This record gives sequence, C-alpha cells and structure tokens, in this order.
Amino acid sequence: MNNKIYLCIDLKSFYASVECVVRGLDPFKINLVVADPTRGGGAITLAATPAIKKLGVPSRGRIYEIPKNIEYITAPPRMTLYMQYSATIYSIFLKFISSEDIHVYSIDESFLDITTYMNLYNTTPKQLAKMILDEIFDQTGITATVGIGTNLFLAKVALDITAKHAKDCMGYLDEDLFKQLIWHHQPITDIWMIGPGTANRLAMLGIKDLYGVAHYNEKILYKLFGINAEYLIDHSWGREPTEISDIKAYKPSSNSISNSQILFEDYNYKDAYLIMKEMVESNVLQLTEKHLVTNHISLFIGYSKNCIKPSRGSRKITNTTNSYRILLEEFKLLYKKIINPNYPIRQIGISFGNVKDEIYEQFDLFANQEDIEKEKRVQEAIVYIRNKYGKNAVLKGMNFYEKATQRKRNGLIGGHNA
Repeated sequence: MNNKIYLCIDLKSFYASVECVVRGLDPFKINLVVADPTRGGGAITLAATPAIKKLGVPSRGRIYEIPKNIEYITAPPRMTLYMQYSATIYSIFLKFISSEDIHVYSIDESFLDITTYMNLYNTTPKQLAKMILDEIFDQTGITATVGIGTNLFLAKVALDITAKHAKDCMGYLDEDLFKQLIWHHQPITDIWMIGPGTANRLAMLGIKDLYGVAHYNEKILYKLFGINAEYLIDHSWGREPTEISDIKAYKPSSNSISNSQILFEDYNYKDAYLIMKEMVESNVLQLTEKHLVTNHISLFIGYSKNCIKPSRGSRKITNTTNSYRILLEEFKLLYKKIINPNYPIRQIGISFGNVKDEIYEQFDLFANQEDIEKEKRVQEAIVYIRNKYGKNAVLKGMNFYEKATQRKRNGLIGGHNA
C-alpha cells in the first residue's frame, strides 16, 4: 500500500500575477498579458491574468489574436523579477519542508513530498497545503493552486484537472478517486505527458480516454508505443513508481547541449550563417566551462512564415572535441548541405549530441593538437572573464555586425529582457 502524499503547487498565472502585484492590481479583475511589445503583433503572450483568460485569451497566444474590443495592459517580461519571486516562494517551502523533499519542476511549479511532515505539524494533507498556500499569498501576494496525490502523477493530475474547479484551489486524487473522476475525462491531452501525437495514435485504436487505455490489449500498445507503453499503462491506472528521491538521484547516461533562436526579422543565407556562428561559439563555451566534449552535431533551419518545410540535418564527426574551430567547420559543412538559400530564414537551432567528459577527447590524424591546446586556453580565459565581468566583457568582431544578435541575447533571460 502506498502511504506517500505529495503536493504539486502551481503559482497561478505566475508572470502575469507578479506584474499585477508590483502594480497593486488584482489579477482576477484586471486584463493583463505579459508580452514583449517591441516584437510586434506576432509577439507571444507569455502569461495572461485569470481575468482576461475568462474572456477567451490564452496564455500562449499572440498579441494580434486578442480581440480588438478587449482593453488590456501589456507588461514587458521581466525575467529577473520573476526569478526573484520564485526564489522567495522556494524559501517559503523550506520553512515547512526539507530541500530533499522538494522537486522544482519549473519556475512556477514544484512537487513536495509531505509524507513525514503531517505528523510533525499534526495536520491533514489539505491543512498543510493550506498553510503553505496562505504563507505564499501573505508574503508575495501570489495565489497558488495545489494538487494532492498519493504519487507524483496523481498530484499533477489533481492540480491540472480537479483543482481548477475547486473553490479552495485544491484537488485530491488517490487511485480509487482517479478511476472515478479521471478515467473518462476528455480530452485525453489534459492528462500530464499525453500530447497531441500520443492522442492521435490512441485515436487510431479508438481510444479517447484513460479508461480505454487501461482496458486495451497491452501487446498492441507496446507494439505501437514501445517502452513508453509502460508509462502510459501505469498512468492509465493511476500508478507512478517514481519518487522525488529517484528524480534527485537520476543521472542521464548521455547529454546534449542545445541552442535555438527565433529571429526578430527575416534573415538571408549570409546573415543567418553569422547567427549560427555566434550560437556555435556560445555552445562551445558551455562545453569548455563544464569540461565536456562532443562528437555529434545537429542543425535546424526554419523559414519565414513556414513558406517551405524546415531543413534539418545531423552528422557524427571524427573528432571528439570542444574546439570552436573544428566544430564551426563541421557546422559550416552541414549548413551548406541542408539549407535552401532562396528563402528567408526565421529560426535557427543547433545541438551538440553525445556530450561527455573531456577525458574522452579524441582527434583524428589531421588535427593540429598544439593549435587546439592554444585555442582551449583562449576559450577557458573567455569563460573566466565572462563569468567574472559579464557575458559582454569579451566579444568577437562578428558580434558587432549589424545583424548579429549575441550581444543583445547576452542581456536576456530565457530569451526575454531581464
């Protein structure tokens, strides 16, 4: 029998709520969206207050999609401010719960294992949850909602589905309640970790809800979904064996380092190559700082207004390295191979795959190791100076070209103004 009790706490409309708090406004009464107005009508709304959501405005829409008859405030994103609020709320968690029993899932959502704390505070799960939520509101003015469950999955589903309809902003699920309340819930994409792709494949089998998953032939599910069928079947019964301690102990066997940009305007072949060079350098410096190397690269090119399908490519390289010179040359070859130079470019993504400790550094017969060692010392010096004096303390000539973006992006957090 599972005696665990978890909370999944979500900070309601977090960015928008913070913007309301600092303005002395009520997010449940004021129409406000968080978006960067300098990016024009196509700017994504990163958050929206509950008040404007009631009028049909989603959190992740675009400015031009907001009906003209709705009056609202546009708040430019301030990522540093949101991180400060998030840190304050984490410190509130620590007043009640040890850090070992907290898993920060995102800037506005966290899991807390409260199993051993109910006896300590002589409370029920809901009473302890209310104590934490009240403290968050008293100290920050932010309203939080909570899902309570007997495992991490049930806590998350309780948050996403049942808490939304509760007056006290709390939802609770155990395996029995899960079958009563969630088995027949639709759309199935409301369920954590079931996206449109999974839903479409389930629909091909005539499955529209978790009851259908739970009672379907498991052999067919494994044939269609592979190893992921195990998680799907477990979740269809409300089961989840993973605990917070497992998450904290997890170390991935292989890693990647990625970097993606949606450009502020259309770029031609030459100017987009400049952006890619800046991105490669940024990733290389991450490798250098962490003493890592790579032998696999990937490149994604998205075109303006989806005029043609994106270009994608990847390649394994003969060197296992963090040399900017070597990796840039490999990306240059891949760029020329996959790109269509006749169309404007609006998105670039790069990735280093099979990232591992630099003890695995390896070069082919044509590599000049003396030059590579000199380059490595320069890269290490750049990392040191930037960490001490800021990312723009050391810049290259390419960073000063008109179409370059790295200088501006060095002042952003999560792609938005700090």
